[in-house]
Amino acid sequence: MHDDSGMLVLIPAWNEATRVGAVVEAFRGGLPVLVVDDGSVDGTGEVARKVGAEVIQHETNQGKGVALATGFRYALATGYRAVITLDADGQHDPAEAGKFIEAFERGEGDLIIGRRDFRQMPFPRAQANAIGSWMLSRVLHAPIYDNQSGYRLHSRRLLESLDLRMSGFEFEVDVIVQAVVLGLPIGWVEIRTIYGINKTSYFHPISDSLKFLGMVWHACRSYRTLRRQMAG
Repeated sequence: MHDDSGMLVLIPAWNEATRVGAVVEAFRGGLPVLVVDDGSVDGTGEVARKVGAEVIQHETNQGKGVALATGFRYALATGYRAVITLDADGQHDPAEAGKFIEAFERGEGDLIIGRRDFRQMPFPRAQANAIGSWMLSRVLHAPIYDNQSGYRLHSRRLLESLDLRMSGFEFEVDVIVQAVVLGLPIGWVEIRTIYGINKTSYFHPISDSLKFLGMVWHACRSYRTLRRQMAG
């Protein structure tokens, strides 16, 4: 069921049964929430449903990109005019969702991204994010302040224009690339940087840095390909 704002909160989740409930409950009585349970084996979907979320279940784990694409298709099919995405693990503050809505209503972008303070991030994640955002800015010839932030608002116009066949770990970067190529404005809001949530970090400095370099290369190729398609 829609609220008057026409906004949907989308939370992709994988094995977050101990955390997703609190994130969903923070929106109780406000925005509707869709949780895409990406093949969890710990009851994540059941927990989310009990506290009021709509839940779509993937039978197997397919990755965050596929989970987001599933949620975007749902939002398009059910008529929402914008989708707010945030993580299920508590690293994003649900109370800040209003910042995204206000920026969107002011016309600041079809993609509104939460900008974190890298100075508050642990080493070496902060350095990796700062360098990665600088590199992506150079590739896209546009200021990209935080390419890895999953706290975002996506307009219906953007979602209708995206290639939702993307599925890899670079999905969220690809969304930025497509928005730039399509000429859709990107807005930014300052958000909290929340760590210390008793969650094991899966950040591996060497392998993840190599993955990110591959992601930037992929973004560069995607940018050039999309530009050629638009020109032709």
